[in-house]
Amino acid sequence: MVAGGPTWRAGALLAALVAMAAPSLAAASSADADAGSGSGDTFTFVYDNDLFYDVDRHYTSGVRMVWVPGPEAPRPHWVPRLARWLPWFPDTGEVRHGYAFGQSMYTPDDIEAVDPPPDARPYAGWLYASVGIGVGDGRQLDLFSLTAGTVGPAARAEEVQRWMHSLVDATLPAGWDTQLRNEPGLLLAYQRRWREAAGTTLLGAQVDLTPHLGITAGNVMSHAAVGFTVRYGRRLPRDYGPPRIEPGGPAWGDFSPVRQISGYLFAAVEARAVANNLFLDGNTWQDSRSVEREDLVSDLQFGGVIDWHTVRVSYTHVLRTREFTTQEEDDDFGALSVSVKY
Repeated sequence: MVAGGPTWRAGALLAALVAMAAPSLAAASSADADAGSGSGDTFTFVYDNDLFYDVDRHYTSGVRMVWVPGPEAPRPHWVPRLARWLPWFPDTGEVRHGYAFGQSMYTPDDIEAVDPPPDARPYAGWLYASVGIGVGDGRQLDLFSLTAGTVGPAARAEEVQRWMHSLVDATLPAGWDTQLRNEPGLLLAYQRRWREAAGTTLLGAQVDLTPHLGITAGNVMSHAAVGFTVRYGRRLPRDYGPPRIEPGGPAWGDFSPVRQISGYLFAAVEARAVANNLFLDGNTWQDSRSVEREDLVSDLQFGGVIDWHTVRVSYTHVLRTREFTTQEEDDDFGALSVSVKY
């Protein structure tokens, strides 16, 4: 178990994240003159972990770093060509591109077991890099991404989890020798978001609704998704909400800077019809551990955002329904993100 409990752990993790983000925050402070212009590159760091809620199971941790060059930055020649070639992308709108790098890890309920039972979720790691494009006109944002990576020991999830647990004095995982085998992974993902599809006021503040739909296909996972986000605040920014490590979804971290500190609350729902999930189904070409997955999975998310000039900090609490048939409880975890425009 963990010394000091979940509060101490969360504090240690937050302190480490603040220390990592400090140089970027300092750089952003010198760029305040550009606040409100929407120009400049955007760097986003997203960290998911269930340690915030005193659990350590299933989707247990994820980290993603996203870089979106500014609208005035030079673009590779393939970016506008791909945007115009994709038949479902709009013919007009600002074309942007971005890059992401990340790692996700999955464990069974009991990480102290050297040989977890066969109906437990398999240990698995996912190390990946993504490249994507986005076309937005202020009311609609279309995203498309290509992700390539590896599942298995090559993802180095065991080493990272053991290091993180030693950092916060948590129980060290004992069953990583049973993890999924090495397998290359490839994902194509598309998502469309409609900003402020509906809006009103409530108690002197703004309320808006941003629906989205998407599809992800690949040997790592394939699913169709639909959902929406509701935001509530006095000065809602003209963007599409906070980033999170969505399962197989496109990476995007751009946001609209503000001239003074502001914030808002949000809640979101997403439902996914799942066709395959390597982290549950097991390796594609090799014998490995596996469990019987659920075909429909839903997320309920809620949290808050604080914007300060060219810096955005957000926290999301995610409640996820059961992903496999022998799972005893729904999952919940926290997602912390820091975005800096420079």
